[in-house]
Amino acid sequence: MPLNIKIALAGEGGQGVQSVAEILTEAAYRAGHQALYIPNFGVEQRGGVSVAFVQVSEQPVSAPKFTTGDIVVALSYRAVERVKQYTGAATTLVYDASLEDEVRKVYGDKPGKLAVPALEIAQKEMHPRVFNVIILGVLVGLTGFLKQQEVKEALERQLGHKFAQDPSLRDLNYRALERGYQLVSRREAQ
Repeated sequence: MPLNIKIALAGEGGQGVQSVAEILTEAAYRAGHQALYIPNFGVEQRGGVSVAFVQVSEQPVSAPKFTTGDIVVALSYRAVERVKQYTGAATTLVYDASLEDEVRKVYGDKPGKLAVPALEIAQKEMHPRVFNVIILGVLVGLTGFLKQQEVKEALERQLGHKFAQDPSLRDLNYRALERGYQLVSRREAQ
């Protein structure tokens, strides 16, 4: 089946939703896929819900925005409600495990939900700032169209200036990417 995947990511400003979308899109493009990303910010510029639309395909992508995503990611309470309009029967809803009650309230027993303890892992094992990179790793594992090395190269292009200032950030981000990827590969192995 030809590659054609639509991903919507949403979270509060500052959670790195747009960074994840940019890195994913760049990695896909450099891996030879057609890839398009468009940001969508809430009415309130600061503190609003930020949404990113990503499409990756083997064919040219004509419009970056879509009505139903294959994967929809919600990283905050307000994002859970905001992305509901982009979910359909076949959509996989990915969300931080801390949002379980809100997701249950909004989506009920909808199949295709994947709770990921990204925030807990980031806080306990790494650093809160790599929460979004854990989510990036989850997306890489779920979609399967990119190799981790391709994503690491995109991380280098996006964050290389920060890695140069503090080389420990490179290892931290790479570990977060791998940890997110493992969350999905362990799930599929069960």
